[in-house]
Amino acid sequence: MTALQPMPPCLAIAGPTASGKSAVSLAIAKRWPVEIVSVDSALVFRGMDIGTAKPTPAERAIVPHHLIDITDPLHAYSAADFVRDATRLINDIRARGRTPLLVGGTMLYFKALMHGLSDMPAANADVRTRIEAQARERGWPALHAELARVDPVSAARLFPNDAQRIQRALEVYELSGRPLSAFHSEGAAQPGALQPHQILSLEPADRAWLHERIGRRFDAMLADGFLDEMRRLRARSDLHPDLPSMRCVGYRQAWEALDAAGDAPLTAAQMAELRDRGIFATRQLAKRQLTWLRSMPERQKMACDAPGTLDQVLCWVADRIEPLQGAAA
Repeated sequence: MTALQPMPPCLAIAGPTASGKSAVSLAIAKRWPVEIVSVDSALVFRGMDIGTAKPTPAERAIVPHHLIDITDPLHAYSAADFVRDATRLINDIRARGRTPLLVGGTMLYFKALMHGLSDMPAANADVRTRIEAQARERGWPALHAELARVDPVSAARLFPNDAQRIQRALEVYELSGRPLSAFHSEGAAQPGALQPHQILSLEPADRAWLHERIGRRFDAMLADGFLDEMRRLRARSDLHPDLPSMRCVGYRQAWEALDAAGDAPLTAAQMAELRDRGIFATRQLAKRQLTWLRSMPERQKMACDAPGTLDQVLCWVADRIEPLQGAAA
């Protein structure tokens, strides 16, 4: 078991995609000396800006942002990598007399900071290559069925086409002989470095409000040149659709749409299909994120679609940030 070192106090803003986390964090940064630590598994990749709704240069000039653009899309970035990097950053930020503000929607990263990580096997390129070859031959639903045989707990929480997570679960079982769910259960028994009461969770009272925002944001991405960004990534000879970066929501659907179109521009029908599939996949992501959040009962929940939400968030932060700043003195 990997035990986490004691972590200086910090605050966190969590929530599903399109819930308004970025706007809230910038409002906080304009009032208090904070630095933002991104808790987002897609923002780590360089060159993936539009499809991840990455903070703009102007927004990043307002307040320091960390764990953005730190790795190439060719490489994987794990929860263990995040815990290592976030722990170092949180200590560094506190040493500068500022408050770390963790912001994002990758709930596995929050869970890892709260409960620690088991000493599960590291990624193994040979095993992953073999699993990917099996998936190309048999399909991911068949590998999901294989996972259900050896690790029914993990299989029950994964969709049959969730390639990245199915691959990791099978990889862990092959390398260790133990199901991934067993490692997760062990990790959950560890004392947390990040306390759940330090997390403010933005969650909609009306799911339709979030769905409408997801649709508008995906339309804005398409208008801002998301497909051109995707074409640049596809033009690289070393990237392929089985990479974790290319399986990010939106990117997977765009890759498949461009594959279907070949060298021709997408037709109106193909664009409409891409839009529908991208929005549906993003809604499914939001649903999974909300499920994760409900498993954190001590989080401080706030309706992101209610009038006056920003004022309530600022009051919540004000009640907590002055004692944190005093602790750093």
